[in-house]
Amino acid sequence: MTIRNATISDLDAINAIYNHYVLETAITFDYDTWTPERRFLWFEKLTNSDGYYHVLVKESPEGEVIGFAYNGEFREKLAYKISSEITIYLDHEYRAKGLGSELMTALLAKMDASAIRRAYSVITLPNPASLRLHEKFGFKQVGLLTDAGYKFEQYYSVAILEKSTHHQ
Repeated sequence: MTIRNATISDLDAINAIYNHYVLETAITFDYDTWTPERRFLWFEKLTNSDGYYHVLVKESPEGEVIGFAYNGEFREKLAYKISSEITIYLDHEYRAKGLGSELMTALLAKMDASAIRRAYSVITLPNPASLRLHEKFGFKQVGLLTDAGYKFEQYYSVAILEKSTHHQ
C-alpha cells in the first residue's frame, strides 16, 4: 500500500471517506456533507501554504484511496503559523488495521521537515482508538473542552492533544 501526496483527482475519494463520518458519527462536528467545491477550496488552501501544510492519501494495493491525513491551520492569527492541527480519516471499512499509524508516520515526517513546531489534534470523546494512536506518537493531552459540541441529540466533549516537532 502506498502513501503519497494527494492530488485534485483524489478529492472525490477524500470526500466520500469524510462524508461518511459526517453523516454517521460525531467524530466530526460537521452537520452537512462537503460538496466537491468546498473540498477543492480546502485542498487549494492547504497545498498553497509554502510547505507548512500537507495532504496525504493512502492507497490500497488496487490503487483505491482508503484514507487521508493532513495538517492545516491551528488558529487563524499569523503568530500561530508555527502550530498546526492534524487530521486523519480512514475509510470506515479499513479502520483498526494499523493504517492510521502509517498515515501518522508519513504526516509527522512531512511536518518535521517544515517550520511547524507544534502539532495539535482535537478528538471527540469517547474515542479510545484515536487517543491510543496519538499517545503512541508522543502526543499528550493538554486540554479538555467539556460538552463543546452537540450532534445527534447528544453533547460531546473534546480532548486537545499536543506534540512537539523535531525543532525542539
